[in-house]
Amino acid sequence: MNNPTIPTTEIITRFLQVRKQTKELCDPLEIEDFVVQPVIDVSPLKWHLAHTTWFFETFVLVPYSKRYSLFDKRYPYLFNSYYISAGERWTRANRGQLTRPTVNDIFNYRAHVDKHMADLLSSFGTDPKVEREITSLVELGCHHEQQHQELFLYDVKRILGDNPLFPVYKPFTGTRSEVSKIEWLTVKEGLYKIGFEGNEFHFDNEKGCHSVFLHDYEISSNLVNNGDYINFIEDGGYHNHKLWLSEAWDWLKTNEIKAPRYWHQEDGGVWWNYNLGGYEKVNHEDPLVHVSYYEAEAFARWKGCRLPTEFEWEIACQEFGGNVVKESNFIESENFQAIGTGTKDFYGNVWEWTSSAYMPYPYFQIAKGALGEYNGKFMVNQMVLRGGSFATSNTHIRRTYRNFFHPHLRWLFAGLRLARHT
Repeated sequence: MNNPTIPTTEIITRFLQVRKQTKELCDPLEIEDFVVQPVIDVSPLKWHLAHTTWFFETFVLVPYSKRYSLFDKRYPYLFNSYYISAGERWTRANRGQLTRPTVNDIFNYRAHVDKHMADLLSSFGTDPKVEREITSLVELGCHHEQQHQELFLYDVKRILGDNPLFPVYKPFTGTRSEVSKIEWLTVKEGLYKIGFEGNEFHFDNEKGCHSVFLHDYEISSNLVNNGDYINFIEDGGYHNHKLWLSEAWDWLKTNEIKAPRYWHQEDGGVWWNYNLGGYEKVNHEDPLVHVSYYEAEAFARWKGCRLPTEFEWEIACQEFGGNVVKESNFIESENFQAIGTGTKDFYGNVWEWTSSAYMPYPYFQIAKGALGEYNGKFMVNQMVLRGGSFATSNTHIRRTYRNFFHPHLRWLFAGLRLARHT
């Protein structure tokens, strides 16, 4: 994790904006929504609010603010996530058992930490080294909270989407654009640089700028859409073992998977799905979302194609990705679902599964202390996704950004794009 020294006023503004955006995500919810944990992968919504606050308290206020006292000395135990170096933790699977502290207590905790953070950032001393350390940690904390904003929406949808009432989180008021005709974009064989270069903020798993050799390949100009996937289902895609990896086939049969997450087939065979805007008929032109790596890989095989490697994706994005902010469906768009944008969608809309295992780049180094646990220790048995989603902030994503999840997971906002050899 790295970033240059940021002016005091800018880092305060950045901190307050990120914290405000998290609060705004809570506004459509009822108090009961904040305490549910249906499965281990989902955290209660109030836990996200507390954990992101614990991050600033633990890594910024405690070491750097001489006047600061813990809001509650028991909270670090409750709201640490996986930082073993930062102390003992409450069991992840049991987060939903904690009816106390209350949601109101958590909002008071956030207000307390926000006030002390603003005071600290407004009273920097004359030590440039300490100022750089604090601004670097605050910037990391902001990006950490933006990651949790996205996880927050994954969990909101998981909580509301399995409710037979299909509660509306926020009505969709956006506008879909006409989807462009699919083209195959060609990237020529050659040696390409992969990874982050520069002084701007980036995570440690992006570091280690290095060269990779790519053969000629083509990549689709469009994300796979719902209509494409319905064709796969109707052609027996979920029943043809020849399309599936062995582990994927076992997963599919064990869990009786027959369609993407949140899809339901009503009388007459019409497909419906739950979005954060409510229960509606599946729009064939919208990008496919809520498929596992296993499903993405099987679909690509059915099409006679494959998933791109993360390196192929990064170079294609570099050459064809366009403007990351203006052309993309991010959380700032407030659509809260994947929609047709009329662009190539390398950024935003849905995370894109790649065929690459999550592994360290050359020259990767784990940072000292608890923050060294941020990314490195998860580099096993996970697959890389690229590009961001409609729940990602446009101030958080980069072409080199590497997301990662286990291949069976489907509650994240993930879809795919096809690639093939020329």
